Amino acid sequence: MSQSVSRREFMNLLGATFGTSALIRLGSALSMMPAVAALSRPVLAAPAPGAGKVVVLGAGISGLTVAWELTKAGYDVTVLESSNRAGGRVMTVRSGDVIDEIGNRQVCEWDAEPHMYFNAGAARIPSTHRNLLSYCKELKVDLEVFINESKTAWVQDDAMLDGKPIRNAELSTNVRGFLGELFAKSFTSAQLEEPFTEAESETIMGLISQFGDLDEDMLYKGSSRAGYVSGGFIDHGVQKDMIAFKHFMKSRMLSLTFTANEGETGPLLMQPVGGMDRIPAGFTRALGDKVKYETPVMSVKVKDANVEVVYLRDGAPQTIVADYCFNCIPAHFMSGIEHNFPAEYVHAMKYIRRGEAMKAAFQAKERFWEKEEIYGGISWVNSPIRQLWYPSHGIHKDKGVILAAYDFGGGMNFTRMTQEERVEMLLTQGEKVHPNYRQLVEKPITIAWHRMNHMLGCAARWGRSGGGMTMAEEALFATLQQPALGRHYLIGDQMSYHGAWQESAILSAHWALADMDQRVRSAAA
Repeated sequence: MSQSVSRREFMNLLGATFGTSALIRLGSALSMMPAVAALSRPVLAAPAPGAGKVVVLGAGISGLTVAWELTKAGYDVTVLESSNRAGGRVMTVRSGDVIDEIGNRQVCEWDAEPHMYFNAGAARIPSTHRNLLSYCKELKVDLEVFINESKTAWVQDDAMLDGKPIRNAELSTNVRGFLGELFAKSFTSAQLEEPFTEAESETIMGLISQFGDLDEDMLYKGSSRAGYVSGGFIDHGVQKDMIAFKHFMKSRMLSLTFTANEGETGPLLMQPVGGMDRIPAGFTRALGDKVKYETPVMSVKVKDANVEVVYLRDGAPQTIVADYCFNCIPAHFMSGIEHNFPAEYVHAMKYIRRGEAMKAAFQAKERFWEKEEIYGGISWVNSPIRQLWYPSHGIHKDKGVILAAYDFGGGMNFTRMTQEERVEMLLTQGEKVHPNYRQLVEKPITIAWHRMNHMLGCAARWGRSGGGMTMAEEALFATLQQPALGRHYLIGDQMSYHGAWQESAILSAHWALADMDQRVRSAAA
């Protein structure tokens, strides 16, 4: 007897096999997928006369969000930022900029052209991040499309095809063909626990056939989607040969490259024109002198009626007293700053780890990738550099900036190297994709976030089991989400179940603002 498959099991199998995009398409067709969440901006009441003074610690995206919303509601807001710029991990590098890495200070020497920049931290905005996009519109931050996937970009793995790079289109087409044929054979023989209607079955089989570009016998025999060896416009093209799936099975990159444009990076992606730091610049332009730079916090004391913050200004301690405090200083820093937080709150702060990440970029002497029919997108490499990003902007200019590495899981491998060792690894591994790479790039910049001053780490990490947060971790999160002694809020992507995104930081700010507003309204009632 063949094993039956329920609708839920089938949806899970489809998602695991074909990825999120296929799941969403079929789920929408069968009316089984939920709607996208709406905007979360809280509506704040105006403060009472003589009240409404707030201090914000840190000019990261969450801190700037709080400052802007409170300013519009009539609050008296002061933002204290320890560094000389706003944005936190929203950092764009241009000619003349200093890379403030502890033990590895660098100065960017790229050409001073508008398109010659590198987003060293946040670099992409999904079209589903409605709150961030709404602030871009409100603050007049111009956006353009960010190309995340290019089928003409490369995939390279020493264990696959003798290390020869293959176009993304060739790999994905052949893998889809194999999986489509496999799934078609499995589906047609399955006896479903709750049978689909004939129309639903046709929908599913049609999706499988289109997914794998199968023939009328539901077999994969190659596809023009992989591209042509020659022709294809005014004459019949010579289709590229089918590549046996066994060659791809030697690579450990299939699941990564095959689902790289699912989930958060599945929707249309955008970027600000001129660099991601245009977003914090939009906030600071609106906030004016409310943002105080080079003002490191020395202590935070929460009292019954207010919060007292001591900070340095021009080397001298100063004190600010506010009704509420919103704090986006990374928790591992805040644990070492003098405070009077409850013991359970401090325990939760110390639990949060920082993710590892390293990015690097070169100035390219010419836009050599465009000669290879690549206009934006990512090449994947099964080496520590992991990825090469080709800029979506500056098309057909003389030069460009190419992201030379994005190691987002094992970034400490690069962090422990000298700058010279890092650069040599960038060049050696980049040559696996572009053989003349070393002669085409110059003036390297590397960003090791665990040694970047004022950060010492990247995105916050809560779960340690690899399968999401445990109940104990959720309890720690809940403890930290509530304001310490009723007046101090920790915010930022560190207070999100889904870290590393600006949208997460904004949503944490909105949650804290709504909670404060409820307390203010209750006190006034």
